[in-house]
Amino acid sequence: MVKIILFVGLAVLVYMWWRQRVATASAMRPSEARALLGVGEGASAEDIRAAHRRLIAKVHPDAGGSSGLATRVNAARDALIAELSRR
Repeated sequence: MVKIILFVGLAVLVYMWWRQRVATASAMRPSEARALLGVGEGASAEDIRAAHRRLIAKVHPDAGGSSGLATRVNAARDALIAELSRR
């Protein structure tokens, strides 16, 4: 009985951790992502990727930028590409 309770508790903790990661990854609104990348509402996937490449070259930690900003730029690209695939 104790093993079952421990297993269920562990499963709940893993589920909560997973939900937090999913919520954090998809937290950026498309309007915020467009503003960060500097693309318009009708931007194509190629436009989004080109804007991402230009910006990530400037903010990447290897180029003297910060890892936090690089993460946000990547999240912006992912949010916009996901929005295009949902249409």
